[in-house]
Amino acid sequence: MMKALFQRLVHRAGNLIDPERPAEGPPPDTLRPFMAWALQGGWTVIWVGVAISVAAGITEVASMYLLGLVVDAVAAPATDAGFLGSYGWLIAGAMALLLIARPLLFGGLALTQAVMIGPNIFKLVLARLYRWTIDQSVSFFDNDFAGRVAQKKMQAARSLTEIVVESVNAVTFGLATVAGTAVLLGAISPWLLLFLALWFALYLSFLRVMLPLIRARSARRAEAQAMVTGQVVDTISNIKTVKLFAGGAQEDRMALGAMSELRDKTMHFGEAQTAFRLGLIFIAGLLPVVMVGAAIAMRAGGVTPGDIAAVGAVTIRLAQMTGWISFTLMVIYGHLGEVEDGMVTLSVPHDLTDAPDAAELQVTDGEIRYDHVEFTYGGESGGALGIDLTIAPGEKLAIVGASGAGKSTLVALLLRLYDAEGGAVRIDGQNVSQVTQESLRRQIGMVTQETAMFNRSAMDNIRYGRPDATDAEVIAAARRAEADAFIRELRDGAGRQGYEAHLGERGVKLSGGQRQRIALARAILKDAPILVLDEATSALDSEVEAAIQEALTRVMEGKTVLAIAHRLSTISSMDRIIVMDAGQIVEEGTHEDLLEAGGLYARYWERQSGGFLGDDAPQEAAE
Repeated sequence: MMKALFQRLVHRAGNLIDPERPAEGPPPDTLRPFMAWALQGGWTVIWVGVAISVAAGITEVASMYLLGLVVDAVAAPATDAGFLGSYGWLIAGAMALLLIARPLLFGGLALTQAVMIGPNIFKLVLARLYRWTIDQSVSFFDNDFAGRVAQKKMQAARSLTEIVVESVNAVTFGLATVAGTAVLLGAISPWLLLFLALWFALYLSFLRVMLPLIRARSARRAEAQAMVTGQVVDTISNIKTVKLFAGGAQEDRMALGAMSELRDKTMHFGEAQTAFRLGLIFIAGLLPVVMVGAAIAMRAGGVTPGDIAAVGAVTIRLAQMTGWISFTLMVIYGHLGEVEDGMVTLSVPHDLTDAPDAAELQVTDGEIRYDHVEFTYGGESGGALGIDLTIAPGEKLAIVGASGAGKSTLVALLLRLYDAEGGAVRIDGQNVSQVTQESLRRQIGMVTQETAMFNRSAMDNIRYGRPDATDAEVIAAARRAEADAFIRELRDGAGRQGYEAHLGERGVKLSGGQRQRIALARAILKDAPILVLDEATSALDSEVEAAIQEALTRVMEGKTVLAIAHRLSTISSMDRIIVMDAGQIVEEGTHEDLLEAGGLYARYWERQSGGFLGDDAPQEAAE
């Protein structure tokens, strides 16, 4: 029964806040407002913890006060009522405090930290940082290590949780104990209170000098740690390239360089820690020596043996707590540095957001228009220069050009992975920058040459195209993409088979052709009115490609299609072909028209080897 009661108490305590509650507004870029933003909705349990911690601190001082009363009672002359008759109330009070109140308060404090605050605050903060980061534009992730960004999120959430837990556990408890001690010493002698105030001023001065130094060095250590994580994750993510190019030694040098930087920053942090601890040992030892000596010196002024015992006990306890609390403060300031370091990366404002009055995209026909669209990746190479293009509803348009010509830029602007720097992209007359990003991308299916898979089951990877699809619908889509046969043969390291087998990080357990077939199945299942194909069959052998092309032909019926192609044989039957060069459309027409014109497309066709378009232009920024 007691176990069931305890479990119910733990369950209720753990559900006092909603750790999935969204934050209000963007994260600020200064430390205190950032922490307040991250902790919205969590203050109820924090204040409960503070109240229990204060009560526990006062209980500590009350215990020392009762000790002094017991000493005075023992030293007092005997009375006719006897010791228990005269001081039974004192013994009962001491037992109630030490055996009931103190265990309940410290147990409640432990429950608050381990169940109410720790797990919930960590999830609350991490979920908010995750949501804010995942809504960043593609360019945010293009400019940073994936591992570094992930490390910053975990680091900030973990550190902020530790700050809250330790503030409730040690700092609040310590301040309550100091306040209670001041009241006790003031009641014994105002001189003792003065000595405590002078000592506390020395203690705070020392903290004020050392803690900012520790915070700054902790932030530099956190940045170095994130760089090590980013470097290691980057290497592991590209391990096949490392192996193929015998790049182990080069990666080793880069990793060791980052690790050496982390070692240096950690040593600098350790130097500050050591100086901090040595100073604290001296300051903590000073307190009981001065206070007990002063109490003894005032013995003639009415200070009782019990008072001296209480002063000695409370100051020794306070001196012990000083080391504990100061170490905790050092840890808190270290975590503040890590939160501040994470904040710099994670509080970056979104550079691509929905308009305040953004509506849901409504696709009725599927017409796509580029109205004098300009985009140059912030002045870098590649892009689109003055594109005027209309794709009729249901039209199948192929986009051809050498690498760097601007093909993928057109697709990226359609999907609003970037905002056009000039002009507008419209779908059925609706400017894509004025509709919600989610509704826009729901209406576009896409299969790319570089197909990424999640380390989840084959079933989940295909269902990503339409999360509410049934298993039967997923399997039907896989069959249409010629993927069903090899999926049924899959087996992972955990013994899962077929559609339940996990595919490994980024689908590493599959061949390129297998990944593209799963991506095709995903697009087939999504069944969006607009379909984008970026060399969707490039990784397939000729026999499978023929089958897939037939499936694609059926899938494209009734849809508006944009197909980027290097293998010109795959797009010769499209309704229209445009040829791009240096960000501009230089030719357009049917396959036959373009061959007859004898221009750039005809030259591509003539020199095509193995069915692929040669790459003789600069690498395109978006590809």
